[in-house]
Amino acid sequence: MKLVTFSNEGFKRIGAIYPNNEIVDLNYAYQALLESEGKLRGEQIAEAYVPATMEAFLQGGNESLSIAVKAADYAFHNRDSFKHKLIHQVEEIKLEAPVQKPGKIICVGHNYREHIAEMGRELPPFPVVFAKFANTVIGPQDDIPFFPISEQLDYEAEFAFVVGQRARNVTQEEALDYVAGYTIANDVTYRDIQRRTLEWLQGKTVEGSAPMGPWLVTSDELPDPSGLNVRLTVNGEERQKTNTANFVFDVKYLVEFLSSLMTLEPGDIVLTGTPGGVGVARDPQAFLKDGDVVKIEIDKIGYLENRVSRVEEGK
Repeated sequence: MKLVTFSNEGFKRIGAIYPNNEIVDLNYAYQALLESEGKLRGEQIAEAYVPATMEAFLQGGNESLSIAVKAADYAFHNRDSFKHKLIHQVEEIKLEAPVQKPGKIICVGHNYREHIAEMGRELPPFPVVFAKFANTVIGPQDDIPFFPISEQLDYEAEFAFVVGQRARNVTQEEALDYVAGYTIANDVTYRDIQRRTLEWLQGKTVEGSAPMGPWLVTSDELPDPSGLNVRLTVNGEERQKTNTANFVFDVKYLVEFLSSLMTLEPGDIVLTGTPGGVGVARDPQAFLKDGDVVKIEIDKIGYLENRVSRVEEGK
């Protein structure tokens, strides 16, 4: 299942996208299903099991997902019997980042062998971990804001996973059971700000520096996150290309490692690292400019494409 967050008439809601580019509103679909079964208090029941926000929905785990699948199929095949519109064409709505307000955005640095080589570093014995915050999240139809605090705006293609249930001290053998699904992210980085101190946080947490989307592919649809091709282009020119088989630390290891440090909660997002070819490591260096179009493609997920837009001084 491909889960989306979308905006329609001023409200953000979650849905399931079908191959013909139609989106089923999951909360309204479940309300309709309950009404067809003669259930009372359908709105309240739907809010409990299939709420309209992704973070709350993920807290329901597999139970909420199975209900959502049933409700979406009901709505899709009975579309002409509803008073309210439950199905939208993609062109009618705006796609947002799948998870709007993650409690944690955990990023892994130096996790592709070729990227480590281009940066002149040794393979790390443990994952290099840093953070971004929810203020950085933007969606697949948003521009990447380029603030006049730096001229070194860089791209980083990232395969990301979203936590589906509370995880603490999880083993690698059970790790994927705790993953709700996968999406694409761009760890946009202001390089000179990142590097002016030993820790990286400043250059990683600027407003709007984490485009994500276009949807969340649930782990039942993508049960094996290994062996996926990753490719980033700027204005059609290939800059990054790799495969998740080149991870130093794979998804299973990261779930085990991170859950030994902290409790992972539903809706937390983990960016698993970027491959070689970042702008700062090229010769000559190639940073993003106003108007550049950055496109990231990952097998079995799709693509994330955003335009860079310079922000005027003082805004």
